[in-house]
Amino acid sequence: MSNTIDFTDIDAKLQQASPQEILAYALAEHDNLAISFSGAEDVVLVDMASKIKPGVQVFCLDTGRLHAETYQFIEQVRKHYDIKLDVLFPDSAAVQKLVAEKGLFSFFEDNHQECCGIRKVGPLRKKLLEVDAWVTGQRKDQSPGTRASIPVIQNDRVFARPGDTLTKFNPLVNWTSQQVWDYIRSEGVPYNSLHDRGFVSIGCEPCTRPTGPGQHEREGRWWWEEATKKECGLHATNVKK
Repeated sequence: MSNTIDFTDIDAKLQQASPQEILAYALAEHDNLAISFSGAEDVVLVDMASKIKPGVQVFCLDTGRLHAETYQFIEQVRKHYDIKLDVLFPDSAAVQKLVAEKGLFSFFEDNHQECCGIRKVGPLRKKLLEVDAWVTGQRKDQSPGTRASIPVIQNDRVFARPGDTLTKFNPLVNWTSQQVWDYIRSEGVPYNSLHDRGFVSIGCEPCTRPTGPGQHEREGRWWWEEATKKECGLHATNVKK
C-alpha cells in the first residue's frame, strides 16, 4: 500500500465484508503484518488467519500482572496453532521505577493510564515500529463510549514510524460477542478458562473482575473509573481528546 491510500474509501467497501474476507485482503496487501493476540476475539482472528495464510506473525503483551489462566491460555494457543508467538515484555527499569515510587497498586489511587503506558503501550509501540500493518480484535459493541465508530481499516498515526504509514485492521468490528462465541464453539477454538467463571473482558489480574447479569462486558475492567476512560492506550485513537 502507498502512503496516499484512501483509507475511507477502502473502509466503506470492507464494511460489508466478512472477517475472513477482511483478513484475506490484509494478508494479501501486507507481507509484514502481525496479529495482536490477547483474548477471545484475537484467537478467532488467529484461527481464521491460520486457515488463510499459515505462518502469520502473532504477538501478545505480558504485563507481568496477568492471571495464571491467561498464561496457560497463551501457551495453549501457541501449541494448538503451532505458531511462533512473540511475547512482549515491558521495560524492566520503567516498571521498577513505577513500583518503587508508587507501589504495586497505584492505578487504584490515580488512574490506570500510567501503569498501562509502561506495561502495555511501551512494548506495543516498540513492536509496531517493526511492522507495516497490524490486526486487532476490536468490536464496536465492546465499548459504546470509545469503540462505536471504529473503522475496519485505518491509518494508525499513533504508532506509525515517523513519516510512514501503519495500517490497522479491525476485521471483527461489526461482529457481536455472540458471533465471536458461536465461532469459537463451532470451530473448536481454544479460549481462556476465566470466561467460564464470568470474566468477559480479561486484562491484568488486579484490574479485571467478573461481570454480573445485565452488566456490559467493559464494566469488569477498571470498574473504579468512569466508562469514558476504559481504554488502556493500545487503541488511543478511540478516545477523543
